[in-house]
Amino acid sequence: MKFHETPLNGVYVIEPEQRGDSRGWFQRIFCEKEMAEAGLETRFVQANNSFNAEAGTLRGLHYQLPPSPEVKIVRCIKGALWDVIVDLRPTSPTYLKWHGVELTAENRLAYYVPRGFAHGFVTLEPDTETLYLASEFYNPQAERGLRWNDPKIGITWPLDGAIISEKDANWQDFNEEYHGVELMKGL
Repeated sequence: MKFHETPLNGVYVIEPEQRGDSRGWFQRIFCEKEMAEAGLETRFVQANNSFNAEAGTLRGLHYQLPPSPEVKIVRCIKGALWDVIVDLRPTSPTYLKWHGVELTAENRLAYYVPRGFAHGFVTLEPDTETLYLASEFYNPQAERGLRWNDPKIGITWPLDGAIISEKDANWQDFNEEYHGVELMKGL
């Protein structure tokens, strides 16, 4: 596995190394030893699968406050999506900065999302499927969201319109109290 740094502190794009022969190929998409050697989280308690029928479906931006902040490893297993995260750690040098990466079934890349980041994606093709690992169980009391088109964050999404749930469309623009900035200081 190769771990490619991004402009955001602690965020990586993970590239699996493929080995193959005339029968096909093999890739390791998670290795506790290699993750630990890179200083990354190795304990995951959930594997989640998301299917989106239409291109332009937007999910997010979600995160969980302490005591349930999650690390995620996100991978597209069918179709294509543009995955974006926002650094919500107030002590980070990249606080309130965002980064996006295209994940496809063909490129097989994964996105390592540390604790303290809001996460979301938009599908680029119909019938897109995402698989991701989460280091914490879902906690509805700790769940928060950041509005996908918050002008303070200024994410440039690769779409003209979005298919978005009422819940995701109604998240608040960033404000320190609602988004739990005080609780995020220790991350």
